[in-house]
Amino acid sequence: MRGEFARPATLADVANRAGVSAATVSRVLNRSTLVARGTRERVEKAIHELQYVVNGHARALAAAASEVIGVVVGDMSDPFFAHIVAGVQDQTFLAGQLALVCSTGSDPTREIGQLEHLRRLRADGVILVGGSVREAGHQRELTRLLSGFHNRGARIVLCGRPPIRDLPGACAITFDNTGGTLRLVEHLKALGHTQIGYVTGPPLRSTSTERLHGYQIAAPGHDPSLIEQGTFTRESGWAASCKLLRRSDITAIVAANDLMAAGALAAVRAARLSVPDSVSVAGFDDIEFCQDTNPPLTTVRLPLREAGAMAGRIACGLDAAPPSGVIRLGADLVVRATTGPVRA
Repeated sequence: MRGEFARPATLADVANRAGVSAATVSRVLNRSTLVARGTRERVEKAIHELQYVVNGHARALAAAASEVIGVVVGDMSDPFFAHIVAGVQDQTFLAGQLALVCSTGSDPTREIGQLEHLRRLRADGVILVGGSVREAGHQRELTRLLSGFHNRGARIVLCGRPPIRDLPGACAITFDNTGGTLRLVEHLKALGHTQIGYVTGPPLRSTSTERLHGYQIAAPGHDPSLIEQGTFTRESGWAASCKLLRRSDITAIVAANDLMAAGALAAVRAARLSVPDSVSVAGFDDIEFCQDTNPPLTTVRLPLREAGAMAGRIACGLDAAPPSGVIRLGADLVVRATTGPVRA
């Protein structure tokens, strides 16, 4: 036998049960302060009794908002992105919004495609995580899409990438990638190292070029053959380090991230050399496994989760972006056991 509300209860049903208008029910649902306490309690009681569930999709369409924060990342299997996303999700949960994580596989075309999806979903905010692709065509398309978000009132945060010149409405949270690598190479030079190999990240990525710039500043007049190309993966760190180790004069290898540094450690062991007695190795980011490598990895620490939390709060509207539109975060040298003096 069908009961009074065998069908899902509607907003009108709640209004009838509580003896108020549908507009009053809507105000209660939207936490308006204009509703008297007694009226609010009657409405909340009716909602509970009728087991009324808000039609989130219809409500979002009516409000032209989705309560979704799009988080576009390169590769969720990379701990760099995972730590930042964790910080974002801490804040979106507190704000009552959903962090929708979209992985691009570090493919610029997929980055544009994911943003198109978020545009159709009418995301309330967009966070782009990790280095930007410095290619003119991609930058134009990216700026066009993000300008559309901005013009609709969505908040845009660039986390771990530089500001976009033609998009003043976006907030950029940047890391001191150049200074971090500079301090790392200076640390090795103080230990007597002069032939320091460097494994860089993918070309045209802002993170790669910023960290490489730090190496170039610290090692003026360096031999270009001391630089090998990587892709921010352990496997590429291994392959690049194997090439560097063919040189008999290499005494240290710096990798542009910790995953590639892990590959470098494996390459040194495979060459039957020891770390740091034969070759010093260092990375960048200070992801969790750095304390557990053998020996523990010297690296540069970035406040990844904290940066994600900042991005999440700004994207949700909990915090305002600074007037400059840029937040600069430091990078700290963490000396562990993979770097040591050059052996005489």
